[in-house]
Amino acid sequence: MSAPRTDTFDLGPLRLRAGEARHLDLEVGLDHFELSNERYDVQPTPIPIQLDATRMTGGGWSLRLRLSASLNGPCMRCLEPASPTFSVDAYEVDQPGDGPELDSPYVDNEVVDIAGWTRDALALELPANILCTPQCLGLCPDCGTNLNTAGPDHHHEKGPDSRWAALSQIKFEE
Repeated sequence: MSAPRTDTFDLGPLRLRAGEARHLDLEVGLDHFELSNERYDVQPTPIPIQLDATRMTGGGWSLRLRLSASLNGPCMRCLEPASPTFSVDAYEVDQPGDGPELDSPYVDNEVVDIAGWTRDALALELPANILCTPQCLGLCPDCGTNLNTAGPDHHHEKGPDSRWAALSQIKFEE
């Protein structure tokens, strides 16, 4: 039996008392990410998530979200297919009336925005560059060859620096 698919989850029907907790296995669908004008699809679809909800004293919630997902798209260095996997372990506290730092933007009247929280938590785990491997060498700046497959003997002869070209025009007489 698969986990229920949801974009939001109402915590009210759980009827938890202060100190009680519940572990929930859910699934959420996420749209692709657009990074550096490239499309990165989120896999698997839908994403299985684990949500732990604990009722706090005073009526608030302590929430924990865990998931693992891959982004499939081009490597930002060599343009080959990349599909790195990212693990998320995020926490939120919602304690109404105890100040803005304890007011979760993902909880509204005991309804959790699972899709919004999942997307934001995954986005915060993403590195600056999506790479096929952490050691990706990228493309040769001179010819565009993939340096991951070019081999160690790939190189180009460097011509003289054009800024010094005027010096070759100087004639010295003896």
